[in-house]
Amino acid sequence: MLTIKKILLFLIIITFSSESESLDTMAKQAILFDYETNSVIFEKNSEELMSPSSMSKIMTIYYVFKKIKDGELKLSDKFKVSKKSWKKGGSKMFLNVNSMVSVEDLIRGIIVQSGNDACIAIAEGISGSEELFAEELNLLAKEIGLTNSNFTNSTGWPDPEHLTTIKDLLTLTIRTIEDFPDLYHYYSEKEFTYSGIKQLNRNPLLFNSNNADGLKTGHTSLGGYGLVASIKKNNRRLILILNGLKKTRDRTKESERLIKIALNQYKNINLFNSNETISNLTVWGGKKKNVNIYSKEKISITIPSKIKKELTYSIKHYQPILAPINKDQRVAELIIKKNNDEIIKKFGLFAETEVKKISFFSKVYYNLKYLLLGDSLFKSK
Repeated sequence: MLTIKKILLFLIIITFSSESESLDTMAKQAILFDYETNSVIFEKNSEELMSPSSMSKIMTIYYVFKKIKDGELKLSDKFKVSKKSWKKGGSKMFLNVNSMVSVEDLIRGIIVQSGNDACIAIAEGISGSEELFAEELNLLAKEIGLTNSNFTNSTGWPDPEHLTTIKDLLTLTIRTIEDFPDLYHYYSEKEFTYSGIKQLNRNPLLFNSNNADGLKTGHTSLGGYGLVASIKKNNRRLILILNGLKKTRDRTKESERLIKIALNQYKNINLFNSNETISNLTVWGGKKKNVNIYSKEKISITIPSKIKKELTYSIKHYQPILAPINKDQRVAELIIKKNNDEIIKKFGLFAETEVKKISFFSKVYYNLKYLLLGDSLFKSK
């Protein structure tokens, strides 16, 4: 049964401040995401194809991490540096041709130093060639849910066909954080020295007070300046992805500004925990008259802190719910709406227990009662 507190939660008045309504960015593509509530706070052209530059190195590292997790690669394994990797331009780890370099050093060289030479060395070490490595990246990308990405190289080097979207980068970031908790820490390292050359991580958020723990910057003439960032503060994780900025200074200022807005002006409200009983619904034709319902995921939402607009919460289901009902069968949904009926989020609700059918004669009685009462076929409560 619903408690008074939980009934009131269904009618919470929540907020969109005038500042949050005008939330925008000079970036061509952007998304600001609250990981805890699975909520998009802001997005701009998030499904637009773009050049990801070195941000696509996150995909290269994902593949390396997967090989390590699957036991096919060790951090102590070493790969030989080819002439191709040694000669590659752009940002470098400054590898020496024909030298043997450990996988762990190459990981740091890619993440911290954004080394194109390190990417090619690891691609050739794993797949034999960078071309084959890119083909394998594309297969893996589809496997993990990237729907609009195409990788032609391991580095993010400018190529009209090397493309992705902000949404795919968000998916890749979430999968990286969730799939490799024991390896993710490399993304928070602020510096790395190799061959006597010390380089700082290019992620500007690692060097301020926003508690950033990753991930990667990027820049090409095709895509402009971009950033994939993760910030973990006050029991929240925010993911910010920007691209298409004109200057490194713009990237730093925009990322700091947007994270500050998200941390200071938005809060998370948790309505129900996963597997918590939310309500109970009437069952027709069953040996039980009611069935408890729950959500398999936490029901929560990120909202602006200042109250201005109203959201409503409702449970919707078909009435009557007819037996038999299987345990964990989806029987209803909780819908969060704005007061203009725009749907913000939906959550499936499931039966906690099985409800078997009653006997034939009892069923005839209940069906007759239903027809005489003329109850509606769709009910919201």
